[in-house]
Amino acid sequence: MHRITLLGKPGCHLCDDAREVIARVAGELGVPWEEISIESSDELRDKYWEMIPVTLIDGVQHDYWRVDEVRLRAALST
Repeated sequence: MHRITLLGKPGCHLCDDAREVIARVAGELGVPWEEISIESSDELRDKYWEMIPVTLIDGVQHDYWRVDEVRLRAALST
Protein backbone atom coordinates (compact mmCIF):
# COMPACT_ATOMS: atom_id res chain seq x y z
CA MET A 1 0.00 0.00 0.00
CA HIS A 2 1.35 3.41 -0.94
CA ARG A 3 1.28 6.51 1.25
CA ILE A 4 1.28 10.12 0.04
CA THR A 5 2.83 12.96 2.01
CA LEU A 6 2.23 16.60 1.11
CA LEU A 7 4.86 19.02 2.39
CA GLY A 8 3.68 22.60 2.48
CA LYS A 9 3.00 25.53 4.78
CA PRO A 10 0.02 27.61 5.86
CA GLY A 11 -0.97 30.37 3.45
CA CYS A 12 0.54 28.68 0.39
CA HIS A 13 -1.96 28.84 -2.49
CA LEU A 14 -0.08 26.18 -4.49
CA CYS A 15 -0.35 23.93 -1.43
CA ASP A 16 -4.12 24.45 -1.44
CA ASP A 17 -4.24 23.34 -5.09
CA ALA A 18 -2.03 20.33 -4.38
CA ARG A 19 -4.17 19.34 -1.39
CA GLU A 20 -7.29 19.25 -3.56
CA VAL A 21 -5.69 16.99 -6.17
CA ILE A 22 -4.13 14.67 -3.60
CA ALA A 23 -7.33 14.40 -1.55
CA ARG A 24 -9.34 13.54 -4.65
CA VAL A 25 -6.91 10.95 -6.01
CA ALA A 26 -6.17 9.41 -2.62
CA GLY A 27 -9.87 9.20 -1.83
CA GLU A 28 -10.73 7.54 -5.13
CA LEU A 29 -7.85 5.04 -4.86
CA GLY A 30 -8.11 4.43 -1.11
CA VAL A 31 -4.53 5.61 -0.51
CA PRO A 32 -3.71 7.15 2.87
CA TRP A 33 -2.16 10.60 2.89
CA GLU A 34 -0.90 13.17 5.34
CA GLU A 35 0.15 16.78 5.26
CA ILE A 36 3.22 18.09 7.06
CA SER A 37 4.16 21.74 7.39
CA ILE A 38 7.77 22.52 6.50
CA GLU A 39 7.60 24.96 9.39
CA SER A 40 7.51 21.99 11.77
CA SER A 41 11.28 21.45 11.53
CA ASP A 42 14.40 23.36 10.51
CA GLU A 43 15.47 20.41 8.34
CA LEU A 44 12.25 20.42 6.29
CA ARG A 45 12.26 24.20 6.00
CA ASP A 46 15.88 24.29 4.82
CA LYS A 47 15.45 21.44 2.34
CA TYR A 48 12.08 22.30 0.79
CA TRP A 49 11.54 26.07 1.30
CA GLU A 50 11.73 26.98 -2.41
CA MET A 51 10.00 23.83 -3.67
CA ILE A 52 6.67 23.68 -1.83
CA PRO A 53 4.34 22.07 -2.23
CA VAL A 54 6.32 18.86 -2.42
CA THR A 55 4.62 15.50 -2.91
CA LEU A 56 6.25 12.36 -1.55
CA ILE A 57 5.13 8.83 -2.33
CA ASP A 58 6.34 6.32 0.21
CA GLY A 59 8.85 8.90 1.45
CA VAL A 60 10.38 9.52 -1.99
CA GLN A 61 9.99 12.89 -3.69
CA HIS A 62 7.53 12.64 -6.56
CA ASP A 63 6.62 16.23 -7.52
CA TYR A 64 7.10 19.81 -6.44
CA TRP A 65 5.32 23.13 -7.09
CA ARG A 66 2.38 21.47 -8.87
CA VAL A 67 0.75 18.06 -8.62
CA ASP A 68 0.03 16.44 -11.97
CA GLU A 69 -3.03 14.29 -11.37
CA VAL A 70 -2.32 11.87 -14.23
CA ARG A 71 1.29 11.41 -13.12
CA LEU A 72 0.21 10.89 -9.49
CA ARG A 73 -2.35 8.26 -10.48
CA ALA A 74 0.24 6.45 -12.61
CA ALA A 75 2.76 6.40 -9.77
CA LEU A 76 0.18 5.01 -7.37
CA SER A 77 -0.83 2.23 -9.74
CA THR A 78 2.61 0.57 -9.56
